[in-house]
Amino acid sequence: MTTNNSSESPHPGLSFAAFVTLMAGFMALNGLAVDTMLPALPAIGEELGVINPNDRQWVITGYFLGFGIFQLFYGPLSDRYGRRPVLLFGVSVYALFSIITVFVSTFDAVVATRFFQGAGSAATRVLVVAIVRDCYSGRQMARVMSLAFIIFLTVPVLAPAIGQGIMLFVSWHWIFLGLALFALFLTAFAWARLPETLRPEHRLPLSMGRVLSAFKVVVTTRNSIGYTVAMTLVLGPLFGYIASVQQLFADVFQVEALFTVYFAITAISMAMASFLNSRIVERLGTRRVSHTALCSMLILALIGLLVEQLGYQNLYTFVAMQSAIMFCFGLSAPNFGAMAMEKVGHIAGTASSVQGCITTVGAAVLGFLIGQSFNSTTVPLIGSFAVLSTLAIAVVLLTEGRLFKALRSAY
Repeated sequence: MTTNNSSESPHPGLSFAAFVTLMAGFMALNGLAVDTMLPALPAIGEELGVINPNDRQWVITGYFLGFGIFQLFYGPLSDRYGRRPVLLFGVSVYALFSIITVFVSTFDAVVATRFFQGAGSAATRVLVVAIVRDCYSGRQMARVMSLAFIIFLTVPVLAPAIGQGIMLFVSWHWIFLGLALFALFLTAFAWARLPETLRPEHRLPLSMGRVLSAFKVVVTTRNSIGYTVAMTLVLGPLFGYIASVQQLFADVFQVEALFTVYFAITAISMAMASFLNSRIVERLGTRRVSHTALCSMLILALIGLLVEQLGYQNLYTFVAMQSAIMFCFGLSAPNFGAMAMEKVGHIAGTASSVQGCITTVGAAVLGFLIGQSFNSTTVPLIGSFAVLSTLAIAVVLLTEGRLFKALRSAY
């Protein structure tokens, strides 16, 4: 393993800033595929004959399911053939199905192409984590991931407005064409500049026995499975928020025309948290930062439920509460990911696959259930943050034995 303390660059041909930017760009493919769709959901539903507004959420959920399930395949493939070719293949699949979606004419077909678009994008979730883990570890890895998150998290700020802007001039089909073009640009740049980060001597044979053995290590290593499950629990309500956000602002607060603005406000707080995390995590440690954020998330959700119960919930209290919760998520997510990977770095590709599959599929199912429970109030969403953050705290306690500090760890 190489770290940034080495005299030799862990990613020759790319500066540190270019490396972080490229990793963030690949991460952004996922965010763009989700968030540019949000303002288009009513138009997609209307054009394709979707009667129940909650059914439109399948455009988001179908993508998340493909994104989660196919992560299982990319890790073992990348451990055998290297990170670079597998990443480029996945992004090419993403671009292909983005183009196919432009030409489909039924809602079921859109959900199907979204599933396979997510299947291609799954490579970015697995390979970005594995590539960063090839080059960095511990707090350094958490810092790199936080810096990438800062760039990546500009996506939910801008993407809904981009989608809405495109639809001012052309149909929603053109959003998918834009996604394809961005994916092809990243593919071309990575083909020319991104080196292979997995050393030949670290490549592992592609055999069922070896893969199952690696899977066993991931799911039986306490930190790996513990923080993977905790991440799933805190990500579930976020997926539920994304799936129902257009309905929340349109039906509950009657600000459909400005929902992209309010969504951007809540997303900015997550980017700010990731920037703060990149500055403090090496000094304070991943556990102290993420555990504090997780407990704060629970407190905020309980306050939100109290405000709703007392009848004081309005657009501004909801945006403030949701922004604060997203801030907490921005402090917890990159650190949970780094801690889940720390003890399984020797099988980083497979570990990232298993962790990503559990996290994304689990959160997609939770998010779908939360979204489907939308009843023209904020109670299902805020309640889900309260319940699932409580469960996440319980999982962390089972994993560590206590909060804020590891029993035997320096990171």
